[in-house]
Amino acid sequence: MSSARFPDLDGASVFITGGGSGIGAHLTEGFLEQGARVAFVQRSDATGFCDEMEEKHGCRPMFLPCDITNVDALKSVISKASKANGPISVLVNNAANDKRHAALDVTEDFWDWSQAINLKAYFFACQAVIPGMKSMGGGAIINFTSISYMMGNAGYVSYTTANSGLNGMTRSLAREFGADGIRVNALAPGWVLTEKQLEMWASEEDLKAHMNKMCLKEHLKPQDIVDPCLFLASISSAAMTGQSLVVDGGVVVTG
Repeated sequence: MSSARFPDLDGASVFITGGGSGIGAHLTEGFLEQGARVAFVQRSDATGFCDEMEEKHGCRPMFLPCDITNVDALKSVISKASKANGPISVLVNNAANDKRHAALDVTEDFWDWSQAINLKAYFFACQAVIPGMKSMGGGAIINFTSISYMMGNAGYVSYTTANSGLNGMTRSLAREFGADGIRVNALAPGWVLTEKQLEMWASEEDLKAHMNKMCLKEHLKPQDIVDPCLFLASISSAAMTGQSLVVDGGVVVTG
């Protein structure tokens, strides 16, 4: 799957949220191919995916069922992963929910649920792994955000609000723990055509409109996000922290 090799990831203890489906499943496989020890969480059963990975790669990721909005449960599974695979040296906060919603229909309960998934869980996962990273003299955290907030997209304001907040959180954590050798970066994919996206939102009209915004005239696949994530996790990006890496085929312009 992966087109690049990062030798320092061989044997690394990696924890991924939402690592059994969509982009997350490709991330799990990408780290397995590097020789990493991977643990991941998601709510739905991922036993079949783990069986597939074991048969394909000869190593089995550690699946830990968890609703990441339950902070105590999230901290508990991170602790289990650390005991099984060693202190976590790479955290990938990937799990998110971009459920569409009209701003005037948002209730307080919906807002709290959306922020719990898309922002709150990210922070507490970071908080849970940082002490172990400090004891090892460093580590890498990758927070998945999105270009949605950069584009000012309508139709899911709670999600774009969380995306923007993740960048502030990433920068502040990078500053606070940089002296401990911990790097914290954000990864902002464009519209990646996962099965979910194709089934729910990728109409022919919308795909054409999005393509017109892209410099590179090819829609993104999950694999397009794997190598950039591996790069941010590895010492190849040793001098990068507090940054947001955009991988979108050239839709938004940063800097």
